[in-house]
Amino acid sequence: MSFEFFLIYTVTVFVATIVPGPSMLLALTHGMKHGAKRTIASALGNLSITLIQAAISIAGLGAILLASEDLFNIIKWVGAAYLIYIGLSIWRSPNMAVSENPESLPFPTTPLRKMFLQAAFVTAGNPKAIVFFTAVFPQFIDPKADYFAQFSMLMGTVGIIAFSCFMLYAIGGQNIVALFSKATIGKHINKMIGGTLIGAGIGLAASNR
Repeated sequence: MSFEFFLIYTVTVFVATIVPGPSMLLALTHGMKHGAKRTIASALGNLSITLIQAAISIAGLGAILLASEDLFNIIKWVGAAYLIYIGLSIWRSPNMAVSENPESLPFPTTPLRKMFLQAAFVTAGNPKAIVFFTAVFPQFIDPKADYFAQFSMLMGTVGIIAFSCFMLYAIGGQNIVALFSKATIGKHINKMIGGTLIGAGIGLAASNR
């Protein structure tokens, strides 16, 4: 792959990843509630599923999902239901105290394993990622070049971009909390976060392929 093609591929994946979606909303939420440092666990959950989705697409299995409307909808609805569940849980939880340093808040610490799994489930519940990879990867694979080298480059680039974008949102969330700590709107933060995730879940369920 030429440098020009690699640059186009990188920009394409970055734009598709950085656009606000369920995973990025979760990154923002975890950054606000747990701080960017602890949200690394969530980013790893997102990264692991993203790489699996990319591998499925490269292996050609993504075409099956693309052709099966029932399978696509099942995955989509399960993911939407999980997003709504998380949103309702946050909405109904006690008002979240805000601080310029979320990691110092005197609340029970959410286990890193739970944060990892939440991000993994939200990412897995978005089948559009597989459809996207299935559509994009063939455009940048040279059948005459070494397949393993291209596979490694495509996957590695996806992984770096996915992790970086997730953490950008997490850092943004932490900074937002710092601003809210000086405003009365801070006491309504749970309602804002929960409502946003519920809306994202409903939007995912209602969206067309």
